[in-house]
Amino acid sequence: MIERGYSAFSYADIAEAVQIKKPSIHHHFPTKSGLAVTVLKKHREKTIGGTEQLDRQIEDPRKRLHAYVQYWEGCIRDRTIPFCVAALMAAELPFLPEEVQAEVRLHFSALGEWLERTLKAGVKAGVIKLQDSAATEAQTLMAVVHGAMLSARATGNCDVFKLVTRAALKRLATAKN
Repeated sequence: MIERGYSAFSYADIAEAVQIKKPSIHHHFPTKSGLAVTVLKKHREKTIGGTEQLDRQIEDPRKRLHAYVQYWEGCIRDRTIPFCVAALMAAELPFLPEEVQAEVRLHFSALGEWLERTLKAGVKAGVIKLQDSAATEAQTLMAVVHGAMLSARATGNCDVFKLVTRAALKRLATAKN
């Protein structure tokens, strides 16, 4: 799904990649949309778990945002997860089944809420300055990260992701940072 998007992936692709027969996949996921919903739910759960871990492990909200971006930088550089599957499917949203659209929206909502909470905490701690509302800045940062993923994918260069996201994070830093 990450390589080809929803419309272009098939059960045959999955069967080949994980070396199982197509009927085994159909047994667990009778429909393509059911498989996509499961993938998106797992991705959202992993994202929520990861952001909760960042909240527990890193006190400074600005550093939490840096760690979030660095996670994706590592994924892109190492080619482990070169793209957020929810962001990829968002590009196909008008053509996705309703249940898949709903999961994409849930992912964006959960990530946006975490970014907004983190930005507000950063303002309160004096380590982040906002040029707009926390909600707007959260959506802007999410769009920058996803857009930087696209640029890195298009150029085949992780440095593009790093340059774009570092500039976005620098824009949020207070003068004392």
